[in-house]
Formats: sequence, C-alpha cells, structure tokens
Amino acid sequence: MMEILDGIAPVADRYDGFVLDLWGVVHDGRRPYPGVPEALAELKSRGKRVAFLTNAPRRSWFIEGMLDRMGLDRGLYDGIISSGEIAWRMLKARSHPWFARLGRRALHIGPERDLSVVEEGVAELVTDPARADFLLNTGPDPERGATDAAPYRPALAAAAAHHLPMLCVNPDRHVMVAGERLICAGALADLYLGLGGGDVFEVGKPDPAVYDPVLELLGIQDRKRVLAIGDSPHTDLAGAQAAGLDALWALTGLAAHAHGESPSSEELRAVALAEGVDPLAAVRALRW
Repeated sequence: MMEILDGIAPVADRYDGFVLDLWGVVHDGRRPYPGVPEALAELKSRGKRVAFLTNAPRRSWFIEGMLDRMGLDRGLYDGIISSGEIAWRMLKARSHPWFARLGRRALHIGPERDLSVVEEGVAELVTDPARADFLLNTGPDPERGATDAAPYRPALAAAAAHHLPMLCVNPDRHVMVAGERLICAGALADLYLGLGGGDVFEVGKPDPAVYDPVLELLGIQDRKRVLAIGDSPHTDLAGAQAAGLDALWALTGLAAHAHGESPSSEELRAVALAEGVDPLAAVRALRW
C-alpha cells in the first residue's frame, strides 16, 4: 500500500530543498491551486529552498511572467528551470553530440509564444521542410487545436519525408489546463515516430540530466536532502528517481484526471509499480 498524505507538513522538515512541477501541482494552467501559496510560504519561513522544474517549452523568464500574472509572489520560490530553457542553452552551446551535428534552420510546430527557445539567434526559422535542418516541436498551436494529434499528421509527414530530426521541447504527452486534458509536444513526437521520423531528441523530465541545473539553482549537493513533487509517474516521479531524489506523487492535475479525487492506496501502488517508480508517498495536494 502507498501512504497518502493530506499535505506536505509531515515530511517537510526532512528536506532542505524542494523541486516542484508546475502544471498540475502548483497551478491548473490558469491559477494556483488552493493552499499552494500558503504551503510555499511555510517552506520559505523554515529556510527551505524551492525551485520549479517544468517541461514547459518556453524559457524560464517567460514562465516567471506567467506566474506573475497568476499572482504567485516571486518571494515564494528561488527559481525556475524549464525544458524550454534547457533546450535554448543546448541550442546555444551546441556541445552535446546531438546538437553539435544539428543544422541551424528549424521548421517549427507550435504556437508563437514558444519562440523564446530560439531567441538570440540560436536557430533560424523556415517554413519549407525542404529547407529545414531539423523540426522544432514545442507542441500544439491554436490553429490546429490541442485536444487531438491527428490535425498535425500532414505537417509531421512532410517533415518525416525529409528525414528531419525532431527536437521535442516537452516530453509530456498530456497536461491538464483548467480541467481539460490537452496534448503536449510528446504526443506529436509519438506520432512522428509512427510516421517514420526516427530521430527524436526529447528535452525535459524524465531525463535525469535536467535535474543538474535545478540542484545548482538550489545550491544543494546532497540529493537525499531534496524532495521532488509531481503529478505524473512517467515524467516527474521517474525523473526524480533516476536523478536520485525522493518524490511525492501529487494527486492533482493528471493524477486526479486518471484516478479521481479519492484513489485507494492499493490502486496507486499498482500504478506506481507498473510505471517502475517508488515514490515516498502520495499527497492529496501541494498544501501544508
């Protein structure tokens, strides 16, 4: 059986730092969940370090602005690392072997708001797949919708026909936004692989490498003193486990959509085992 906590108070003092997912844990895509600001304030009052690690395909400064507009005080956290931020850094450095061999011309699938990942000229956008060196996938766009991957098939097929490697800037397959389950870039990556696009590089959780800049931000070297909290076993819990961090499974966001408001300990344990993860416990919400 899996222990289900009502809030984070019972375990908070065991850790010096906290790595929190955003969508589905801190907020619902529109506003913070009830109790979140108060829980973060309690952590900060105890001298804890708090960082957000998100698979959002935008740079960290953009995410910070989104949180500002939601009314989440910057004093409640110490920093943000996003998959968009890491992708931008990798495109800029070109030191990773996959990026070192990548051309500079990108065919973009995704909304315009995601283009912070190519700012400062780290890539040049083109509209013709025949001229592109790679496919930049940041997720669904407003024109084609965000509930079904099928409308993206023609564009993905055209890119696959030109054997474009895909940079997927959000490994999430789905996300909950204001109670609606939407597709993410990872769902388009799955479709691309099915169409014969065989070279896909995903930036973000569950890759343990994305935890290194978060721990650097926190200033904590001992990973046993850091707790991760996320709503997805496939990305949040698996990534934390691979990085050597303890994790709490937040029963909000995708977890609430998949398992309802009151899942049993037995059900959660079975799901965790099937995903190959072993979280410290589940928590009903990010609250004190």
